[in-house]
Amino acid sequence: MLQDISDDEDAVTLRGLCGRFPHSGRIEAIFLRPGRRIDVQSVSSAVAVEARGLQGDRKAKQTPSKPEGGARQVTLIQAEHLPAVAAFVGKAQIDPAQLRRNLVVSGLNLLAAKSLFGDQPLHVSIGEGVLLEITGSCDPCSRMEEVLGPGGYNAMRGHGGMTARVLRGGAFNVGDAIKVCVAR
Repeated sequence: MLQDISDDEDAVTLRGLCGRFPHSGRIEAIFLRPGRRIDVQSVSSAVAVEARGLQGDRKAKQTPSKPEGGARQVTLIQAEHLPAVAAFVGKAQIDPAQLRRNLVVSGLNLLAAKSLFGDQPLHVSIGEGVLLEITGSCDPCSRMEEVLGPGGYNAMRGHGGMTARVLRGGAFNVGDAIKVCVAR
């Protein structure tokens, strides 16, 4: 069972605060990466496949080595971080497709969506059915130097987004709500 604890009386403790998000965010863009060094495809909808990733993305094509799949099935980046990355490389703006993350999310602090407590997992729901578990940071690769220019790698450090595992699959769209829930 998932529970939004924003109104929970426990919200004043660290455990409570970690599950408290003032509102839902929004899916701003969806990108599929069909293969390494192949341009991403911008799509208006996608299907998340449990323990695999997004249908049509190279990660989902790989056979998982364990039942729950790997920790890097879906990548997400904060829309609010894009202007910071652009400023760090001296550009007015950057195209999020260049960063090769699957989902661009606004209005929700993705860094805070990773649970601090092993016995209090946080899950991210998208739309009506998709459920993700944030598994870690999505650190940049050296390719960011090619894409963003000199300093691109360091511009992305701390702003590269998060990785996630698909716990429950389903279809979702650009514009769908994304929110954090505490698994109970």
